[in-house]
Amino acid sequence: MLTFSLVVLVLGVAVVFYGVRIISQTDVAIVERLGKFHRVLEGGFHIIIPVIDRISAKVTVREQIIDIKRQQVITKDNVNINIDGIVFLKVFDAKAAVYSVSDYKQAIANLATTTLRGEIGRISLDDSLSSRDQLNAALQVALGDAANNWGVKIMRVEISDISVPNDIEKAMNLQMKAEREKRAIELKAQAEKEALIRNAEALKQEKVLQAEAIERMADARKYEQIALAQGQSDAMQLIAMQMEKSALSAEFLLAKERILAFNEMAKNPSKDKVIVPYEVNEFIGSLSVISDFLAHKSKA
Repeated sequence: MLTFSLVVLVLGVAVVFYGVRIISQTDVAIVERLGKFHRVLEGGFHIIIPVIDRISAKVTVREQIIDIKRQQVITKDNVNINIDGIVFLKVFDAKAAVYSVSDYKQAIANLATTTLRGEIGRISLDDSLSSRDQLNAALQVALGDAANNWGVKIMRVEISDISVPNDIEKAMNLQMKAEREKRAIELKAQAEKEALIRNAEALKQEKVLQAEAIERMADARKYEQIALAQGQSDAMQLIAMQMEKSALSAEFLLAKERILAFNEMAKNPSKDKVIVPYEVNEFIGSLSVISDFLAHKSKA
């Protein structure tokens, strides 16, 4: 009985030691039965049959990173550049990842290297430097088609660094400097052109305003002359009517002008002026005419 109990105890310990499996949440395990695939164990507590079943491999289900080693590649325009990158992947089918390829990480790393060479060889240096997002997308598509057969999903591909030879870098810096200077000259020329256009527009507007002002002043003078002419015409008509009524009207106007002229002469402070008697007689005669005209008007 004691021997039987020991055997049972040993078998129990062996079953617990070899038959109980606790799988981490981040892993899955491949179980083979008699050398053939049996099932996949996910995270948690599991029991397998010792000797008959065995765990042949464990695969992590977390996202993994594969480094693409720095390598020298040639662009479409025959420029040697050094490039490296990173591939992010995740296993979605542990069975395919274990049985379809001997080492899916190494396979993807090698595939990424050859694919990167091919993609860079189809584009120029400028495109490889400026279109990094498109290059990442192309690599992801190319790697994804092959990785799907291995139960691996390519999450994304990132080109981490692209370096060019020193002479090419110097040439690119000179080209960039020349482009900046060219843009500066173009911007300056454009600004000067716009300034000339604005000045011309301002000068044009000024000339238009001056022409309008001159036109308005001419219209004002025209209306003033018309008004003066109309006033003179009306005055002449009134004078003509008065002369028809009385002969003294013409003499009255002449006498009035003589008196105004004499007054202006009297206001002159010059000591060299001389009043001729003839002019005095005319002045007195003008006063007589005005007196007679006023007396005639009062009688009328």
